[in-house]
Amino acid sequence: MSQIETCFFERYAILSLQTLLGHDYDGLVNRDRPDIQSPDGHTVGIEVTRAMEQSKDAADLLLDEVAGIVPRAEDEADFSAIISSGYGYGLQNGKFVGSKELYYWELARPLKEIIESKVSKAVCGLYGKFEHMGLFVFCKDSLSEAEVMKTIKYTLDLQKFADGGYDTLFLSEINELHVCNLRDGISDSARLVSYDISQSLRHEFFVRSI
Repeated sequence: MSQIETCFFERYAILSLQTLLGHDYDGLVNRDRPDIQSPDGHTVGIEVTRAMEQSKDAADLLLDEVAGIVPRAEDEADFSAIISSGYGYGLQNGKFVGSKELYYWELARPLKEIIESKVSKAVCGLYGKFEHMGLFVFCKDSLSEAEVMKTIKYTLDLQKFADGGYDTLFLSEINELHVCNLRDGISDSARLVSYDISQSLRHEFFVRSI
């Protein structure tokens, strides 16, 4: 299977940041290494990736015409959109995966592994130098606050003695965006702010990302 076009998720990430966090993220564009950047190419840089525990099987959630699923009347528009676009993220509480989206999740690694890999790349300068460097992770699994805090601590430990690294970690669940401040000199209690993402907002993000 050939690699899918990942711009859907990068657009979804941009919309999430701009809508939930405001003008600091206006004007972001989709580029490469990192995936999202400010137009000037040096103020904001954000790498986008995904994480899913290896025990999960994204293929079980694949939705297509032969899946044998009969939607309720109120769900028909969502199911039609997933089938026609090939993407399901943002609809139906993230329960189903579109055919184009499947490969994206099949390549996902557990959160701890993906954090380690992306921090290593940032520290060695693969993504260049930005005034503000972020890592945006689409998480297929639900995260408790304790798990988010452990992820913050793990990320901080990985880049503790490095010159480079990330100053913000974004953990995106279907219903919530966790914004994790990785800057030095702040208390643990000030490191995490979480934003709810309503069903109507998820629909908007989906439609504008297709």
